[in-house]
This record gives sequence, structure tokens and C-alpha cells, in this order.
Amino acid sequence: MTTINRLLRECKSSASKHVVIIGNGISGITCARNVRKNSTACITVISSETDHHFSRTALMYIYIGHMRFQDTKPYEDSFWVKNKIDILNRFVSKVNTDEKMLTFSNGESLTYDVLVIATGSKSNKFGWPGQDLHGVQGLYSYQDLQLMEQNTKDVNHAVVVGGGLIGVEMAEMLKSRNIGVSFLVREQHFWDAVLPMEEAVLIERHILEHNINLRLGTELKEIISDERGKVKSIITSKGESIKCEFVGLTVGVSPNILFLKDSGINTDRGVVVNEFFETNIEDVFAIGDCAQFEKSINGRRQLEQVWYTGKMHGETLAHSISGVKTAYNPGHWFNSAKFFDIEYQTYGNVPTNYSEQLASFYWEHPTKKICLRIAYNKQTNILIGVNAFGIRLRHQIIDKWLSEERTIDYVIENLAGANFDPEFFIKYENDIADSYKFRKQKSILSN
Repeated sequence: MTTINRLLRECKSSASKHVVIIGNGISGITCARNVRKNSTACITVISSETDHHFSRTALMYIYIGHMRFQDTKPYEDSFWVKNKIDILNRFVSKVNTDEKMLTFSNGESLTYDVLVIATGSKSNKFGWPGQDLHGVQGLYSYQDLQLMEQNTKDVNHAVVVGGGLIGVEMAEMLKSRNIGVSFLVREQHFWDAVLPMEEAVLIERHILEHNINLRLGTELKEIISDERGKVKSIITSKGESIKCEFVGLTVGVSPNILFLKDSGINTDRGVVVNEFFETNIEDVFAIGDCAQFEKSINGRRQLEQVWYTGKMHGETLAHSISGVKTAYNPGHWFNSAKFFDIEYQTYGNVPTNYSEQLASFYWEHPTKKICLRIAYNKQTNILIGVNAFGIRLRHQIIDKWLSEERTIDYVIENLAGANFDPEFFIKYENDIADSYKFRKQKSILSN
């Protein structure tokens, strides 16, 4: 008897509803675990990427050599059997919502009572000539990592296209193996759609100090092939030719939803959902990177392609599936990342440009790659957001200050209480406070 037949027989005999989750990333697995905690439903998780859940954010550390793949799995392989969560390694090619049936690429099919789409993202391509050559790829899945292992053997120089977080990670991965890197960034400053000018320039300096050939204001025009169909160089938008044996396409990601064509499920950039993660089809939900809210929630983006929000999506939806209908209420925006060895945290809203209503206080260490920006309402002095580079802050405290609408003066006075740096780290709160007081006095005198 096939695995699928066994699943259907066991669900039928138990008279439990069959919850099928497509995708074993953080969203899908969090949903599966929490449904299991709260119900006796039959749960099947489907993924064609890997047999078991792993931490996608750790992919770069496998390549660098800091971790093995098995180290990135938060749960033992036996966990799923013990918790009665069935795992299927299949590729879903079609969804029939009328019959509540999935069709797999091998011709098999599986029925469901409740369907959760948690298929994540895929790397963007924009039709560049040569984008499908050998040695050209993105970095999102475990298969991408395996392909990168093959594609970067005996490589002397690589080009990374796209100035975002994945691009920085790929550049660091390549440099860890002493591969030269040219980094093409379309914007005039690094990630300047997200970072204010001072922070963007600080990261630019840091990238250059790691011997990355950073090309600002430069786009990819064409990828050139050798006689074997492998990349040998690229042409930039400025007409420059850069020799390379590997090209990393890191110009963002988009929801992985192509398989939903003709399913009747409403899609736009992602699967369109409401605050309960409900689609336009009854008993069909979407969470994680592939979910697009029909309306912005708490001023957030309609697509939230971040690890921790995916976890929150899974937890919230699990309540509804288990009988307690729960709306998504994520609170204040938060994100964190690393630019080589600089840790970055952002809270709330930190604009890249300021108006008559908004202002910010910026402090940067004179010699180290450490800085802090506090954004606030100019009329009320109420905190609206924080950027921290090289300083670890306590999420709970900053989130509380945003909710309590604390003023920038309160934040400066109590900043030491939000510091989360390890013991023996140098503290900079006094320097920050002195700088703030000096600028405040200077502003008063000038007015």
C-alpha cells in the first residue's frame, strides 16, 4: 500500500479532518506543530525540497563551513512520527478546489479537508540574456545551495547582482572561499530604499573593506557564454565587461504560486488573504512568504517575506484551524540581519527621508562600524522607530516603548536598560546621550 493510501485510510478510520500543508518551511511547520498541540486532526506536510524541516536562514553557514545540514534541523527526524505529522516528499502540480484534491507531478493525488498553502518564495529573474546559462543561479532553496557548491568549484571570480540581504550573504559566502566578488547594486547607495543615507554609506564602507568590488548605480545587462554554455563574463548597464565564472542573481524573491494557476484561488503577487489567512475559497488558507494581505495590517506591507513573521502566521492560523478563529495582529514591525560581521536591528518605522512632521537623531561611533538612529515625531517627540548597527537591543523593551508612545528623551535616558549586548561588551549609552544633549542644545540656541 502506498504512503498516500495509508494516509487516506488512517484519516478516514479516525474520522478526523485532514489538514494538508504545502511547504515545510517555518510557516508550514509552525502551523503543523500548533495544530497538533490543539487538535486530533490528521496532518500531512508536503514538500519537494527536503524530507524534513530545516532552518533556511542557516544555508549560508553550511557553505561557509560553520554548520552541517543536519545541524540546521531543529527537530530530530523521529519527531514527526512521534507527533503524528506525516511528511510527503512530493511536488504539487495542480490544486482542484472543487474536489479538494491535489495532483502531484508523478500522477498521484491526495484529498484534503483543509488546505494550507505555505510554499514560500522563488528567486527573481528579469529576462536577462544568458540568465539560464550554467553557473548562473539564485539562492533560496536547499537545492540552490547544492547547486552553488557545484557551480563555484574552481571559480576565480563571481558577480553578485542585487543589493539586498541575500546578495550580501552570497558575497560573504563566496569570499569565505577566497573567490573574488563584483557586487552590482542598481541603487546609488546600498539598500537605500530601506536604509537612510548614513547607514547605507556605513555598510558600503564595510563591504569595500572586505575587498568586494562594489559597483553602485550599476545593473546587469547581459550574461555572456563560453563555447560550453557556461558563463564567462557579464556586461553591465554601463557597457563594462567583467570576467567571471559564476553569477548570483539576488534581485529579490517572489511568491512561489505558479502551480495555483486554474485552481480558482485568488492570486495577485501572492495568494490573496484576509486577516484570518482565508482565501476566496472555503477551507483554503495561505501563510508565509506566499501570502499577500488584501489590506495592510497595522501599516505593514501586504507581503511579509521575513522568517519571524512566517512563524507568527503559522501560529495564528493554527488557532483558527483548531477551532478558535484568530485574526493576525503582529504589532510593531521588527527585523534583523547581518552585513558580514555587523549586526542590524530595526524596529517600527525608520523613514529614509524626513518631512516637517518626522525627524531623527543619528549617532555613529567615530572609528567603529556602530551606529544608532532614533526616529520620532517632530511635533510630539514620540518614538516611531529605531535602527541599530553593532548594538544589540532588547526587542521586548523597544516594542513596549513604541506601544507606550515614549518620547525620544525617555528613550535616550533609559537606553541602557534596552541594551542586550553580552557581558564585557563596551557600552555606548553615555556617548549617545552626550551627543543627543549637545545637538538638542545647539538646536535650541539656533532657534
